[in-house]
Amino acid sequence: MAEGWARAFKGDCIEAYSAGIEKHGMNPHAVKVMAEAGVDISRQHSKTLAEIGPMEFDYVVTVCGHANENCPVFPGKTQVVHVGFEDPPKLTTNLLDGEEKLAVYRRVRDEIRRFVERLPDALKSETRNPRAEGRPRSETRISR
Repeated sequence: MAEGWARAFKGDCIEAYSAGIEKHGMNPHAVKVMAEAGVDISRQHSKTLAEIGPMEFDYVVTVCGHANENCPVFPGKTQVVHVGFEDPPKLTTNLLDGEEKLAVYRRVRDEIRRFVERLPDALKSETRNPRAEGRPRSETRISR
């Protein structure tokens, strides 16, 4: 969702890439709630950092705790920032498909939107991950 918002709202100043620790496929609920908001992420696909290829990033933004704890080290000038959002698939594990589940996805979608709307300035105000130099990191990548 973060990549979709970044491309929709900040494509003129941010080159956004999204990757995870592991591939999970596109979540149909995320695709649906983003489409409701006017952003088509159906052509995006789940990928790992290795699939993006070698690239130097200005910022790496982790958006979930698992990514914050397990992503690779980014050398050089890359600044790693963690902006945690709740994980809709985890939050809705015990819910049946339907409005109750979609409501969780919509809430998180809107939280991510508010963050992305404040980019790139929001990156300067977020707490930089103190372990960025020696610990793994990844997830949504922003390169300007």
